[in-house]
This record gives sequence, structure tokens and C-alpha cells, in this order.
Amino acid sequence: MKIRRVKLDVDWAFSGPGIAEVAEAIDAVEGVEAANLTITEIDMETIGTDIAVEGEAIELKQLLEAIETTGAVVHSIDQLVIGDRYVDYVPRAR
Repeated sequence: MKIRRVKLDVDWAFSGPGIAEVAEAIDAVEGVEAANLTITEIDMETIGTDIAVEGEAIELKQLLEAIETTGAVVHSIDQLVIGDRYVDYVPRAR
């Protein structure tokens, strides 16, 4: 499967890795060409982060393992784009 974009919900302990350490782990994954790590929430114990990763053929298992090796926890895969081109998400009208 040719994975082109992955969006993840990731948390780590406040005393755990920094954003740069998580970014370095992601950057080392095969197929990763760019990433955006955005801290969305900080509390007394945890840091919540939305992570978007793009590339031509991202190795998903390697990506998840690389993030978790830093001590961070992947809570969910919120978007996965596959194939030969990007397909944008269009929310349905209700």
C-alpha cells in the first residue's frame, strides 16, 4: 500500500521527550518527506500533539514504532491517504 499522508493524535508525558526528539524520530522513517507537529494541549502531566506526515511511500509500522520508541503514545490514526495522488477530505453536509 502506497501511503502518502498520515495524521496522528499523539501524547507524551510532560517529563518525556521534547517535540524535537519526536520530530527527529519521524524524520528518520523511510518514505517521510515532511511532517508537521503541532502541540494542541498541555496539562500538568501530558502534552497532546497533532502530527501530519507526508511522503511518497511512508512505512506506517516503522512510523508508529519510531514515535513510540521516544516514549510518546499514538492514540489514533485520524487520517490515512493512499494511492498515486492526494484525495482531499470533504466533510459531508448534514
